[in-house]
Amino acid sequence: MREDVQSLDIRDVTANWVNAQILERQIGDRIKALADLSHTPLFFGRLDYLHAPGADRAEGAEGERFYIGRRHVHDQDGDPMVIDWRAPVSQPFYRASKKDPMDVGLRRRFGYTGGDLTAYEDEHLSDPAEAATTSKLLQREIERPRVGPMRDIVATIQPEQDEIVRSGLSGSVCVQGGPGTGKTAVGLHRVAYLLYAHRERLARTGTLVIGPNRSFLHYIEQVLPALGELAVRQATVDDLVAQVEVRGTDEAPAAVVKGDARMAEVLRRALYSHVTLPTEPVVVVRGSRRWRVPAYELEGLVRELLARDIRYGAARDALPQRVAHAVLVQMERAGEAPDDRVQDAVARNSAVKAAVKAVWPPVDPAKLVLRLLTDPEFLAEHAEGILTGDEQKTILWARPVRSVKSARWSAADAVLIDEATDLVERTHSLGHVVLDEAQDLSPMQYRAVGRRCSTGSATVLGDLAQGTTPWATRSWQEALAHLGKADAVIEELTAGFRVPTDVITYASRLLPHIAPGLTPVASVRENPGFFEVRAVSEDADVISACEELLDNEGSTGLIAADARVPVLAGALTAAGIAFLAPGEETTRETRLTLVPASLAKGLEYDYVVLDEPSAVVDAEPDERTGLRRLYVALTRAVSGLVVTHATGLPPQLT
Repeated sequence: MREDVQSLDIRDVTANWVNAQILERQIGDRIKALADLSHTPLFFGRLDYLHAPGADRAEGAEGERFYIGRRHVHDQDGDPMVIDWRAPVSQPFYRASKKDPMDVGLRRRFGYTGGDLTAYEDEHLSDPAEAATTSKLLQREIERPRVGPMRDIVATIQPEQDEIVRSGLSGSVCVQGGPGTGKTAVGLHRVAYLLYAHRERLARTGTLVIGPNRSFLHYIEQVLPALGELAVRQATVDDLVAQVEVRGTDEAPAAVVKGDARMAEVLRRALYSHVTLPTEPVVVVRGSRRWRVPAYELEGLVRELLARDIRYGAARDALPQRVAHAVLVQMERAGEAPDDRVQDAVARNSAVKAAVKAVWPPVDPAKLVLRLLTDPEFLAEHAEGILTGDEQKTILWARPVRSVKSARWSAADAVLIDEATDLVERTHSLGHVVLDEAQDLSPMQYRAVGRRCSTGSATVLGDLAQGTTPWATRSWQEALAHLGKADAVIEELTAGFRVPTDVITYASRLLPHIAPGLTPVASVRENPGFFEVRAVSEDADVISACEELLDNEGSTGLIAADARVPVLAGALTAAGIAFLAPGEETTRETRLTLVPASLAKGLEYDYVVLDEPSAVVDAEPDERTGLRRLYVALTRAVSGLVVTHATGLPPQLT
């Protein structure tokens, strides 16, 4: 298939060089999408239907066989050899069971190693004499060691995951899932499915995956290209709102207030305070005639635009045309016959432009936010009844700032500027947005994301127990309301496929303290995993634990409180152990990653050494946030975890 695309001759089919360039780029993308994957075969499953799908199930009707794979594959004649996992005919591979065989006589799973088929396993779903069993190949694939970036899970999608993946484009979905339940993979595969089912629509409107940080995005960036989807943009929330350079940081109390949804109303008040009702008429001179629009009529036009609640910039653009229309009405009464060109000319008249500038002046969003943060009187005027006096003092800058460029903006300030920008001019909406690790967003960040899918849909992924910011969301209903998707369906994944039983059981001791009422994850893995809590006396003992785990196949992560990372980096270097930073790709030669606890979220390793749990907790501004950070760190292991501690463990774990 790739060779067929490479052999295309477009010299005689393009009208000009522009079309030729566009077509060449499309052909290049198609060639990339058809690239071979060295670690996986073309297909991973087979379905033998008792009857041909869609055919009359009369007595004696012949069945049909389909091979299921990551991509659609056809032969030289165009006949399908492998069916895309997203096609309707592939659905029973994930959903069929002994209770509901979905007209499938046989489901075959293929095992493979390094791209070579090495085993197969059959289930005769319609045979009542065969008992239901747990798939060994499925367990082996789930527990396969993690080396390199995140990979797709098309061979192991479970029925409850498949329901979310194949849900429609028109509705938004929120997935609450504990560690190892596959929520990130479900979100990415949902994007792939939607692009398959609604390709033309999403090609026009666009798709976006939002992650918590660059390390996380680097970890997941190969999943969609491996499924042939190259056009999905990936970004962080900070990327979306990057209208100013972020060089400063906020103390937690200031960040909490700036991230509060009430700031949206403060910004709206501050922006529209620039509008003043006219007190003078507008006089337009055209030739020998003077046309006068009285102040009361101008005031009526301004009040009408304010009442319509349209964007500040759109209303400002509309006001000259409204004034010009009022002049044209007078011209028509005087017996003239003006047309649209005359109206446009009047709207561009210097007197009209001057009046509009005085009544509805242009406002720079960054300057507006800067004034709110540096002018106590301006902030007090527009935050009255919204923010308390103490809250206003919390967000005010201590030192005056000369200009927008010289200001040391924080990440929360950038979100405020994005909100103000949207009040002036509507933000472009995409067709679908996936928001991962959503529990850590502030209400104002939710609003920023919601603007990017105001006319589209969203897939929201997260775990309330892993909220590690002071402004972490309390409930998904509240978060979805800020996102503008209050009607989204909330699904919960509770079956754990990644974290071993002993590890998730130990980590779940923290749940009553960090997320009361949340259902603990139940590991479905047959392998209980390796788990040990080890008292140590010096850093060398921590390094020894890493060396022990590196004797196993797969990746190893050393997770520690951020302040401990430089010390452990020095100890690893002294011991001659090469290590990577989060986001750098694991290789066969270098399989150890040193991970600050603040960046561990969303990452996974076959084996983990967790250094000094109490230090992880103490590094956060409050105990609940610290315990949530510890919960995240405890649940990054796929096969084994060693917890090392020189001081006492947090009492919630003992």
